[in-house]
Amino acid sequence: MSIETEIRALKEQRDAVLLAHNYQRPEVQDLADFVGDSLYLSRKAMESDRSVIVFAGVRFMAETAKILNPGRTVLLPDPKAGCGLSDSITAEQVRTWKAEHPGAAVIAYINTSAEVKAEADSCCTSSNAIKIVEEVAPDREILFLPDMFLGDYVRRRTGRKMHLWVGDCPVHAKLRPEELARARIDHPGAPIIAHPECGCASQVLPQVDQVLSTDGMVRFAEETRVPEVIVATEVGILHRMRRLNPTTTFTPLDAGAICPYMKEIDLGDIRDSLSLLQYRIEVPPDIAAKARRALERMVAA
Repeated sequence: MSIETEIRALKEQRDAVLLAHNYQRPEVQDLADFVGDSLYLSRKAMESDRSVIVFAGVRFMAETAKILNPGRTVLLPDPKAGCGLSDSITAEQVRTWKAEHPGAAVIAYINTSAEVKAEADSCCTSSNAIKIVEEVAPDREILFLPDMFLGDYVRRRTGRKMHLWVGDCPVHAKLRPEELARARIDHPGAPIIAHPECGCASQVLPQVDQVLSTDGMVRFAEETRVPEVIVATEVGILHRMRRLNPTTTFTPLDAGAICPYMKEIDLGDIRDSLSLLQYRIEVPPDIAAKARRALERMVAA
């Protein structure tokens, strides 16, 4: 029996749904019930009627699923699947920052711990960050955390004054303007699409044809008919884009843009997770209650 067959059988046995982020290994994406970005997967977790949620992603995603679905079992197949961006800010640091700006609206990117989300007024993803910011009263201060590149992009797009936490995704931050300039020379005529977490996205917007969330990139891939597209984000998404549109060449801006955390989970981990019901994600009730309010605003946006 193949490992894929084992996993499918275990999913039925455990009454489980398997969610996978766009950056996961190709074989994990191929086996998942749903593949997408954090917002899409959060919604699918809530819509599913399965009693077990297996999250092939990173810890903050599994925590989000647990907060939004407190009565269900949420499993993260490998506990080492963390997030460098999430680690760039703590709840204590948020409380100190809030004390320096009393009355400010705190908007936390979904790439944060449950404890940080509990300190926020709203959460957002790259798909709806602009909308979330625009919903804040015009005369209210905004604290945006933890990604400074996404925050700067949103600030430019909305024209809102925002205080930005100095944090970044180590993978996206290394995608620099000079790489864009070189790509224009090496791939003349190819449009460049970039994730707003990129270190290049907000600095050289004229050189980027579109700034898109990962799900925005997927939709772009489905619709485009151009011969080649340069993609500035973690390379895991290329698998899905190429499957959806085999007639277009999707070229990474940097083939080394690989998140080690997103590659922690493999099929063996998923099989063992389902077989042993490991590793269970739990969030303290008081933290979950506070974080849920901010997450519900994100999901509703």
